[in-house]
Amino acid sequence: MSGHSKWATIKRKKGKTDAERGKLFTRLIKEITVAAREGGGDPEGNPRLRTAIATAKSGNMPQDNIKRAILKGTGQLPGVTYESITYEGYGPGGVALLFEVFTDNRNRVVADIRHTLTKYGGNLGANGCVAWMFDKKGVITVDLEAADEDTLMEVAMDHGAEDINSDVGAYEITMSPEVLDDVRTAIEAKGITIASAEVTMVPQSQTKLVKENEASSMLKMLDLFEDQDDIQKVYSNFDIDESLLEKLAQD
Repeated sequence: MSGHSKWATIKRKKGKTDAERGKLFTRLIKEITVAAREGGGDPEGNPRLRTAIATAKSGNMPQDNIKRAILKGTGQLPGVTYESITYEGYGPGGVALLFEVFTDNRNRVVADIRHTLTKYGGNLGANGCVAWMFDKKGVITVDLEAADEDTLMEVAMDHGAEDINSDVGAYEITMSPEVLDDVRTAIEAKGITIASAEVTMVPQSQTKLVKENEASSMLKMLDLFEDQDDIQKVYSNFDIDESLLEKLAQD
């Protein structure tokens, strides 16, 4: 990115970063709260909570925020009770979509999801319609400049990682959810900074969007889902060629 005013560019970037950080904090607080409610407030005995706390710390969330989220989850502080729900559906071009939702109003969120899907040529599906297309995996992301690939691969594979991919602009390490904590700890012990570590849903195969209108609709739809507070995560199996992505970015 270039421009006549370097400061203007920095401010635009900072504004976007601050907005994204606010959304990230909201989602992390919900994850910590739900994890503590479902598995207890002791991270040593609750792997899901331990992962959520580690992610929150890597995102520079204040320790007080983390503690309050745990206490709300265990009922030691008053707070909203979030229901954990999964919805499934299809997007433009038949793309599979899996929604992880934490909400205090089931009717509101399902109406919002259905409305957005319909607007962009998709539809809400029955439970199980697309979940079988995804595998639950632990995924750790490390910036390319943060580690030597050979060192990273050796330590990750020695502790149970299944694969490492650097074709996505970063090192993406995949493993079973059960060993995520072990692999993360081993990588950090080498002094390597981790950008993110999470349990996620990885598609078994991808649906390529080759029509410009479908690709554009997909990206606009995901932007709207990103802004919906009830939606914690959206998993999808879509793929778009880099050349088409660049064209859409210029429009």
